[in-house]
Parts: sequence; C-alpha cells; structure tokens
Amino acid sequence: MLFGIFSVVIVVFLIIDLGIFNKTAHKITTKSALYQSIFWVFISVVFGLLIYIYDEGGETAAVEYFSAYLTEKALSVDNIFVILLILKYFAVKEEYFHKVLFWGILGAILFRAVFIFVGAILIEQFHWILYIFGVFLLYTGVRIYFEDGDEKIEPEKNPVMRFCRRYLPMTKDDHGGHFVIRESGKLLFTPLFLVIVLIETTDLIFAFDSIPAAFAITQNPFLIYTSNIFAVMGLRAMFFLLAGIIDKFYLLQKGLSIILFFIGAKMLLEIFHIEIEAYLSFSVIIATLTLSILFSVLVPRKKTEE
Repeated sequence: MLFGIFSVVIVVFLIIDLGIFNKTAHKITTKSALYQSIFWVFISVVFGLLIYIYDEGGETAAVEYFSAYLTEKALSVDNIFVILLILKYFAVKEEYFHKVLFWGILGAILFRAVFIFVGAILIEQFHWILYIFGVFLLYTGVRIYFEDGDEKIEPEKNPVMRFCRRYLPMTKDDHGGHFVIRESGKLLFTPLFLVIVLIETTDLIFAFDSIPAAFAITQNPFLIYTSNIFAVMGLRAMFFLLAGIIDKFYLLQKGLSIILFFIGAKMLLEIFHIEIEAYLSFSVIIATLTLSILFSVLVPRKKTEE
C-alpha cells in the first residue's frame, strides 16, 4: 500500500509539474520556490507518518526514513552548488533552469532506483559489503572536511561529455530550450542536451556518497528509495530557493562530513556487535545539521585575501 501511495504521488506531481504549472519556459520566482519547498517537505513528513502508522517497523522504520531523508537533503546542498556551476558554465538562460532540472531529476529517480535495488541484492548476498561502505564513508567524511569548499567543474574532462561532443551532431544555439531538433532532415543535439548529460553524470557521482550513507542507516530498500526520492524531488525547488545564498552556509560542508564519518563509524562498529540506536543516529544527524546552519549564520565567514 505504501509503495502504491508513493508511486501515485511522484507520478501525479511530475505530470502536473511539467504538463500544467510549467508548460512553458519561465523564470521560477523565489516565492514560488519557497512554496514548492514547503510543499515537498510537508509531503515527505506526511509519508514518514504513514510509515510510522502502517509499516511493520513502526517507530524505528519512521526514524530510519527521516534519518536517511535528512542525510540526502544535506548532500543535496553540495549537489545544488555543482548544478549552479554547470548552468553558469554553459550560460543557460534562467527560463530554462526548471526544464533542465526537471529532466535531470527524472533521470535521478530512475538511476537511483537501479543503484538502490542492485545494492540491496548484493548486500543480501554479501553482507560484508556494508563494511566496505563504512570505510568509504569514513574516507569521504574526512576528505570533505578538509576540502576548501571551492568547487570547480571541468566538463571537457568528463568522459561522457567528450563522447557526446565527438560522436553526436551538435548545434551552438539552444533553439528555444529544446534538447534535440531536426534541421534539414538531420537530427541535431543542442547545448542543453550536454547540460542534462553533465547533470546526470554528476548526480551519479553524488549517489555514490548518498546511497552508501542510506544503507548505513537502514538496509530496507523501500525506506532508502522513498527517502532518497522525496529528497531529490524537493531538490529543484531548493535550488531556486538557495541559489543566491548557498555560499552563506559555509559550515554545512563540515557538518555533512561529520555526519558521513558518524554513519560510517556506526556501520563499522557492528563488526564488534556494537549497535547505535536509530533514535541516537537521528538525533546526531539533525543536531549536526542545525548547528552547522546556525553557526554559518551567526559566525561570519572570514574573507580570504586574493
């Protein structure tokens, strides 16, 4: 029943989004983005309550769902920053942002489904893979903590991008926001198609962090997928809401690194039969995120000399 509700919600709102509210290309206002962000958070919370009521796991399942959801939300902030860099790199017009993000998120929904369910099958057969995830999350947490936060993108080094440029017939114009056009009987791909390709491959890279982190919280594929996708569905609205102020939350990256390190350590402690309760994990995640945001606002970032 829960998966049926989840599927209907996602499909219906994707259709409404593209077919009604955003049928024509236009710039998304901050006010609209705020309403959409609140809506997706509300829907995600309601679904968590349904898990609490109807899932066999009850309270524990709901806490695991919210823990995975919050972790994915935190990781999405880094994703937003990279997407913004990609859009700026290709000089994409603001009225096309929504369309690009819509198809990028649709691809993320499909690819993450494959990642999660393949991962679940592998873990069921080879439980020790979880410990590899744990080590990977420890490494990722340390790496992110010591990064300077100055993200750089180099599309020309992306192998998928290089393949597209080399073997696909391309145009230089966006042709009114189309990804593919037909000109003189010939099929041509626009620069917006390359933007979608780069966003999708970037999301796959982020999935290598977020999905192991989710498996460290719970091994229930349903909870992982639903929490992951609800977080991703709210990503587009969050992008328009935070695009202009995202650099102000400079400590969020540090907080995220602490969360990943904690989740990785939690997973590895199971080797010694030490289990950390779902409620404690949830408390650590939400406290770390809250403090990261608060200190980012209360403690101004030191300006570095150029």
